Amino acid sequence: MLTISRSKLALVIAICLLGIVFAVPNLMSAKRVDALPSWLHLNHLSLGLDLQGGSHLLLRVSVEEIANERVEGVVDAVRTQLRNARIRYTGLGADRGVVNLVIPDADRIEESARILRQIDPGTTVTVGEGGRITIVYTEKSIRDRRLAAIDQSIEIVRRRIDETGVREPTIQRQGDDRILVQLPGIDDPERIKGLLGKTAKMTFHLLDQQSALAEAQAGRVPPGSLYLPSDEVGPDGKPRNFYVVQRRVMVDGGNLVDSRQSFDQRSNEPIVSFRFDTVGARRFRDVTRDNVGKPFAIVLDGKVISAPIIREAILGGSGQISGNFTVASANDLSLLLRAGALPAPLEIIEERTVGPGLGADSITAGALATIAGLVMTVGFMILFYGFFGVIANVALFFNFVLLIAVLTILQATLTLPGIAGILLTLAMAVDANVLIYERFREETQAGRGPVSALDAGFSGAFTAIIDSNMTTLIAGLMLFQFGSGPVRGFAVTLSVGILTTMFTAIMVTRYLIVGWLRWARPQTLPV
Repeated sequence: MLTISRSKLALVIAICLLGIVFAVPNLMSAKRVDALPSWLHLNHLSLGLDLQGGSHLLLRVSVEEIANERVEGVVDAVRTQLRNARIRYTGLGADRGVVNLVIPDADRIEESARILRQIDPGTTVTVGEGGRITIVYTEKSIRDRRLAAIDQSIEIVRRRIDETGVREPTIQRQGDDRILVQLPGIDDPERIKGLLGKTAKMTFHLLDQQSALAEAQAGRVPPGSLYLPSDEVGPDGKPRNFYVVQRRVMVDGGNLVDSRQSFDQRSNEPIVSFRFDTVGARRFRDVTRDNVGKPFAIVLDGKVISAPIIREAILGGSGQISGNFTVASANDLSLLLRAGALPAPLEIIEERTVGPGLGADSITAGALATIAGLVMTVGFMILFYGFFGVIANVALFFNFVLLIAVLTILQATLTLPGIAGILLTLAMAVDANVLIYERFREETQAGRGPVSALDAGFSGAFTAIIDSNMTTLIAGLMLFQFGSGPVRGFAVTLSVGILTTMFTAIMVTRYLIVGWLRWARPQTLPV
């Protein structure tokens, strides 16, 4: 145990120096860290919501809207397919997720059922008496669609938040239909809520010029059309205009590949420019080529944001949206379009805001607790073990430095429970030294010389150190696996601290004591 190879000594020194290099940026300002060479890859330790302030949002995915949209899509598909096959039907409609219709011609009931079964493989088509046909989604199809919608919503929420530049957000599923979002350090929570609250589902429709607006306002909307408000509101808070648009989607916003805020070259007003992929560009070209002189409605979340006249065919697959935009609103709309549309609306069901002042108080309290714990630990070790206590404190310093360095490299988020984990780690770190030093005392009292006592002490304490730390490490891993939120933060710092503790106790302390032994050649141990 007292033999030291030069390669191992060089490795221990290199690890300690690297720990200092990666930990030191936490003592520097953000500007100074950004000014460092990029190849160093140095960062600050990320602070959690409770330390630097920010917003905590719990969102609910309205999965029932997904089911309603799918049922409406089936109704439209039934109408189209039966018309193309020239099959008469009556009573087509949806009620509580079930599509019903009646085929009056008995000779064409089976043909109709065969056609309807091809619309969506996730549905069950049942033929009843009198030519009544019902179409219902299977439980498996509904469950799979719900899970896919949650996963897609999480991904799109992540994209939207990443576009805003928020650092180290926490976005995770909670329960069957909820998403937890924690945004540390944001200074404009209302904007974030506005971005997350929009579905951002964009579609392009032709206006239904054959239907009178007055009839639509009276509730007589043709089956193939939609009666939609504009996004402009008057002083009374009501939409300024209404439009009757064709239900058929000519081009889907899902074909967008890019959108940017820019300025109109003629009026210098803020606009949103967009670009389609190959499929969208072809559809956009065909629609604009075949409908020159007709109005073309751009619909976002059920509201018409623009309805320009098609002046000429647009062949390049790109266009622009103009309206009463400000630079900020145009930026937000382009961000939403780039991130993609949510599969279902999100509802904010819980909101908590932590002010930066409260976060600063938490940091101050955590720092004071850490310093107080360190001072008492350092004093205890020097008081009870003298010179060896000083060596233990040097190892404790490197333990703390390596712990901060590893957390910084992993970009782990430090929270108040994480600080508690650091304090517990520091307390446990000296336990290993206490085990070693007490074995030194026992061996010295048994009559062994300095070299023999040190060798026996390290050998005897080694197994106890490994066993105690490994059991704690297993507990930390279990907390991380089955815990959530603050519990996982505590588990991360505790687990990393256990690893650095074993390194400093087994390697750093031993090398310092062996180096002192070879240099001083004492006759007795100062324990």
